Amino acid sequence: MSKPQDRTISQRPDGKWENKRNDSDRASSVHDTQAEAQQAAREMLQNQGGGEMTTKGRDGQFRAKDTIKPGNDPRNIKG
Repeated sequence: MSKPQDRTISQRPDGKWENKRNDSDRASSVHDTQAEAQQAAREMLQNQGGGEMTTKGRDGQFRAKDTIKPGNDPRNIKG
């Protein structure tokens, strides 16, 4: 179940990458690269007490999902 502070990284039509809270209509930050957007999302989630970061690829399909500490990851598997 998604929490309000959880974030999604996706590419915008202009080619830039956005870091957006799942409960928001506007991006929290916009970046030139996917890696920069992921780093910004990680920092924001750590400051907010943890959560899930979902990354979408250029094709819009889900690519990765990570739990950012101090979130609660129910699986005991690295990655």
